[in-house]
Amino acid sequence: MSDRLLDPAPPDPASLYRKTDHWFRRAATALLGEVPCRVGCTNCCIGPFPITLLDVHILQQGLAALTPDHRRRIERRAIEHTVAMEAAFPQLTHTDLLDNWSDREVDRVVTEFHHHPCPALEADGRCGLYDHRPLACRSMGIPTEDRGLAQGACEVQTFIPILRLPSAFREEEDRLAQEEATFLDAHRRATGSTGEEVFLPYGFLRRESRETCEKSGTGETS
Repeated sequence: MSDRLLDPAPPDPASLYRKTDHWFRRAATALLGEVPCRVGCTNCCIGPFPITLLDVHILQQGLAALTPDHRRRIERRAIEHTVAMEAAFPQLTHTDLLDNWSDREVDRVVTEFHHHPCPALEADGRCGLYDHRPLACRSMGIPTEDRGLAQGACEVQTFIPILRLPSAFREEEDRLAQEEATFLDAHRRATGSTGEEVFLPYGFLRRESRETCEKSGTGETS
């Protein structure tokens, strides 16, 4: 893991995460309960995807609040994932930042490891860091739209609600994206980071936890 995770933290983006939660709840209500997201549905919790360094900051806050054993379990799963990813894609051993990757390269990793569950996914189907989950997790489930065409947000969402999401919600979604960009810019200026995104498993790793587990081996259990 790169040194950037030890750099001074940028302004706390917690308000953005609360606003995104609020947007999702209201958007789901506006679609009259046709959003299929329920406790125990883990379809969107399987497979890696890019997250921002803001998400890394939030995940690390959540990990710090867990009991040591719980934190180590999640970190161990993350290490197992990243070791496998780096064996298949050695460029990740040089830097975990994805900003110089092409969409095609990112898609190759996503496809190769599509069966790997999120390190925070627990055996009962719940998220072990739910209150500190990334922005993508908080907004997932609302049908997406592109040039007036709507499509399901995941494989579970096999039909599109007849009722379209009011334009005011899409405008609010755009404002949230702009606010995220502002926080990311503040993060770059505060930390000197040269990038914005990493694959999800890297967000769970502190530099010291990764080095310790790599020395002891990933196959150990507590």
